Amino acid sequence: MSEKSIEHTIFEDAQGLLIGTLLAALGITFFKSTGLLIGGTAGLAFLGQYATSFSFSDVFFVINLPFYYLSYRQLGLAFTIRTFVSVFLLSIFVEYAPSFMQFNLLDPLYAAIIGGLLIGSGLLALFRHEASLGGLTILAQYLSQKYGISIGKFQMGVDCLVLFLSLFIIDLNAIVLSIIGAISYNLILVINHKPGRYSVKRVPR
Repeated sequence: MSEKSIEHTIFEDAQGLLIGTLLAALGITFFKSTGLLIGGTAGLAFLGQYATSFSFSDVFFVINLPFYYLSYRQLGLAFTIRTFVSVFLLSIFVEYAPSFMQFNLLDPLYAAIIGGLLIGSGLLALFRHEASLGGLTILAQYLSQKYGISIGKFQMGVDCLVLFLSLFIIDLNAIVLSIIGAISYNLILVINHKPGRYSVKRVPR
């Protein structure tokens, strides 16, 4: 089978980015609604939201900006554009989710497990279409492509660091549940995403 025959069409990429960001946004909304914390760049954005007057979407969008240079240099213009679009969509979906849904009852443990599965599935869809949610997922993609480092294992390490920093902001019970959520979505990546399976072409130097 030729390489051209397995490339995604624009429509396939568009629906992949839309579904991936919707799934991730729903999972993040579960976390937000129960006061839980996600890892990675989104976790840093949560910490920024909890510690300042800025919204999650504002902090998340700004944190991602420096990583686009790495994305462009190492993973290519097409990957960078798809990632930028994904970050923009996620920011919008998370910001306006409360306008479309309200949770009168949402068990934190359920939110951690199911929210984590939603986020992991959303990330997997984005990786399948050569995109990411920016920030540290760009670095994870680069390390996976260049050195064969597992994205799930790298994300787990980053999540541990973010959750450690959160000790100074949120209570211990929320941290424990956040760890369960992190395990939930990282398991999706560790099991389903293998280095080289969804290759991103590097820009020729």
